[in-house]
Amino acid sequence: MASTKRDARENRKRIAIMEAKRGLRERQARRRKRDNVAAAVAIVAVVVLAVILQLTVFSHNPTADQTATAEAGLDASASPSAATSATPSAGPSAGATATAPGTNTANIPPASTADGKTFTGELSLNGSPLGIQIDGTAAPQAAAVFKSLADESFFNGLTCHRLTNADTFGVLQCGSKTGDGSGDPSYQWGPVENSPADGKYPAGSIAVARGSSTYSNGTQFFIVYKDTVLPQTDGGYTIMGKVTSGLDVVQKIADAGITGGTTDGAPVTPVTIDSFTLQ
Repeated sequence: MASTKRDARENRKRIAIMEAKRGLRERQARRRKRDNVAAAVAIVAVVVLAVILQLTVFSHNPTADQTATAEAGLDASASPSAATSATPSAGPSAGATATAPGTNTANIPPASTADGKTFTGELSLNGSPLGIQIDGTAAPQAAAVFKSLADESFFNGLTCHRLTNADTFGVLQCGSKTGDGSGDPSYQWGPVENSPADGKYPAGSIAVARGSSTYSNGTQFFIVYKDTVLPQTDGGYTIMGKVTSGLDVVQKIADAGITGGTTDGAPVTPVTIDSFTLQ
């Protein structure tokens, strides 16, 4: 009889131990499930954040694009917009608030002053000259603006604040009055002229940086030192001319690299515009 009672107690004890182990396993399984769900949520969050960052950084900034936006694209409202420079959307941007569609600010010279004319001259960077040509037939409004600015010595002493060196996005962006890629809201104009339909900007091209609208061109421009592709979905950028000699000067600046080792930012070698002349 005593043995039967002991056996019963032992059975109850074994059952209790089994129940306890089963409960522990169930709790561990639920915890693993929660951990797996949390990990999956974290992974999804990281992927979503990466996509958002990619779309944000590259949707407007060569302003690289292209971009951040400054007069280049090459956004002129922020920055050739990863960036504080002007840049094509996803390329050069110029950082200023865009004027109303289809309007120029009052101090913009009329396109008629340059229509049909070709201007040649020199752009000197850090004491090294580049021969340049501005085409008033293909881009009369841009030619009128930059001839006027050159005649006023506007660019003398300004800097080239942005450099890109991605595989298909190589530009040097210059002409920000503040030196940080910001555009001047009191000096904006349009339209975009002579923009390549295929988005291909050949090495040697000189193009105008702008902000978010086709009437947000300003004083910033970018020099394409290697064949570059920029988004054209919002109108692209005006190719106003070309470098006729000395493009290797820009290549040497590019070879020196970009601050922080990125592909879009301030050049390691500070670049000053000594002069910009057109005849």
